[in-house]
Amino acid sequence: MDLITEVNRILSNKIFFSLGVVIFNYFLTWIIIKLINQRVDNFKLRHSARRWTYYLLFFITIIILIFIWLKRTISLTTYIGFLSAGLTLALHQVVLDIAGWLVVIINRPFSLGDRIEWDNVQGDVIDIGVFYTTLLEVGEWVRGDQSTGRLVRIPNSTVFKAPLYNYTKGFGCVWNETEVLVTFESNWKKAKELMLTIAKDEMEENIEEKAKRRIKEMSKNYMIKYGVFTPITYVNIKESGVEIVVRYLASVRQRRMVDQRIQERILDKFNSESEINLAYPTTRIYRRRQESEQKV
Repeated sequence: MDLITEVNRILSNKIFFSLGVVIFNYFLTWIIIKLINQRVDNFKLRHSARRWTYYLLFFITIIILIFIWLKRTISLTTYIGFLSAGLTLALHQVVLDIAGWLVVIINRPFSLGDRIEWDNVQGDVIDIGVFYTTLLEVGEWVRGDQSTGRLVRIPNSTVFKAPLYNYTKGFGCVWNETEVLVTFESNWKKAKELMLTIAKDEMEENIEEKAKRRIKEMSKNYMIKYGVFTPITYVNIKESGVEIVVRYLASVRQRRMVDQRIQERILDKFNSESEINLAYPTTRIYRRRQESEQKV
C-alpha cells in the first residue's frame, strides 16, 4: 500500500506541475503576442515574430515537461525506450509533421508569401506552423490564378509524400500563352506579326531584365540556362482554322492582367483588319438529291 500511495503521489505531483507549465506557457505566449501586435507595424516581420515566439515557447515547454517526467525515474534508457515506442505507435503522424516542419524551416522549399502548389492545392503561403502549413487558396472554380478566399491547411508531413511546386522562389516569373484561332482564308502571317508586336508592347516593364538576373542567381545553385526571354509565336493547324499562339513572360501574380490586356488589344486590332477573321467551330451539310427510276 505504501508503494502504491507513493507512486500515486509522485504521479499527482508530475501532472500538477505539467499543467502548471502548460498554463504558464499559454499566458506568457498570449502576453508576448499581444506586445508584438501592438508594437510591430511591418506585417511580415510581425508574423515571423509571432511564429518564432510560438516555436521557442513550445520547445521550452517540451523540454521542461521531459525533465519533470524524467525526475526520479528508474532508468533514463528505459524511459527513452518506452517513449520511442509510444511515439512510434501513437504519435506517428505527429512526429512526421514535426519532421516535415523541420525540413521546411531548414531546407526552405518555400517561405511566407510564396505562391506554391502542394498536394494538388495551389495558393499563397500565409502561415507555417509546427504541424500544418496554411495556404490562401488560388484557382479551383476561380479562373486566372485568383484567390478563392478559402484557407487550406496541409500537414507538414506531406513534404515527404507529394510534389511541391514553387511559382515564386527562384525564377519568379512564369511563361504564359495566349491562343487565337483565325480562319484558313485569313492572312495568318499578318495576324502572327500583330500578336507578337502586341505581346511585346503589353509585357511588364523590365520583366526580361528581371528574369535574366534571377536566372543568373539560380545558375549558382542549379544547372539551368535560358536563351530566349522575348515573346515568340507558334502556328498550329486546327480543324476549324489556324491557331496562333504567343508565348511571353509574366510575373506570377500579374499573369491574368497581362493576358487580359493582350487579348483586348488583339480583339481591337483584328476588328480593324479586313484580312483577318476569327474562326470558330462550324458544320457544313451537303445534300445530294437522288432520282430513282420507277417501274411502271
